[in-house]
Amino acid sequence: MITLRVNEVNKNFGGLQVLNGVSFEVKGSELIGLIGPNGAGKTTLTNILDGALKPSSGTVYLNGKRIDPFPPYKVAQVGLGRTFQVTRSFRRMTVLENLYVPALAMNHGASRKQFEKQALEVLDFLTIAHLRNEYARALSGGQQKLLELGRLLMLDPDFIILDEPFAGVHPKLMEIIYQWIERVNGEGKAVIIISHDMDTIFSLSRRLLVLNYGVLIADGDPAKVRKDPVVIEAYLGHDNQELREVSRVAAGSPKTASDIPENGEGRTSRVDSSGLTGEGDA
Repeated sequence: MITLRVNEVNKNFGGLQVLNGVSFEVKGSELIGLIGPNGAGKTTLTNILDGALKPSSGTVYLNGKRIDPFPPYKVAQVGLGRTFQVTRSFRRMTVLENLYVPALAMNHGASRKQFEKQALEVLDFLTIAHLRNEYARALSGGQQKLLELGRLLMLDPDFIILDEPFAGVHPKLMEIIYQWIERVNGEGKAVIIISHDMDTIFSLSRRLLVLNYGVLIADGDPAKVRKDPVVIEAYLGHDNQELREVSRVAAGSPKTASDIPENGEGRTSRVDSSGLTGEGDA
């Protein structure tokens, strides 16, 4: 069974404490949402889980093996994969070649031919098979996100972290990403989704973690967490748009025109429309 244990993780940047005693455990193929105001420490936590950052103190175990001392490539080898807020493809390689990279990295001495069928099946599922010979740099932002998800499938990790997978994505592509998440979770993989799209995060997640100023202030069933006064209070003074979004979802109210930003960046999710854009945090 897949297990992830995060034990009393702290992270300081000089005199600034970004994470403060964060602890939680994942057992089996859970589908978890991670939310919090901008600056809450979500991306920092993700970077610690995948080895890009080392905690100031605390430990992280994946399937019984301590991984917080490992570099990112080693974390990937033991079964944890992730995507990024800003997509990172091999831009001067074709879409198909991009999929070969993780497969070959995990299987030294193998040939592309061994993974061609799998790669084409992945591209077909993601609806970008017709782009297989295009250079990655020619893809739209949404197609780049689909390509990144495809690389994760080729890596075949036990545990997946998705950082703002719906940010800036066309509604039709959001539906594909939504289906991709349900598919990989149904195949037995554990998934953590970081998102500011409240409709999608609450409809997909079966468990919700909430960070605020580096502290884990809630962990539980989304139906209960979204109505928690402490969670609602955490958004006060951060982003009025985001506060309205949390409050609206907690009340079960539909989105109104006033909830969509004037810059026209509102987008539609599978459940309802959302005016949120994916923003980074500390």
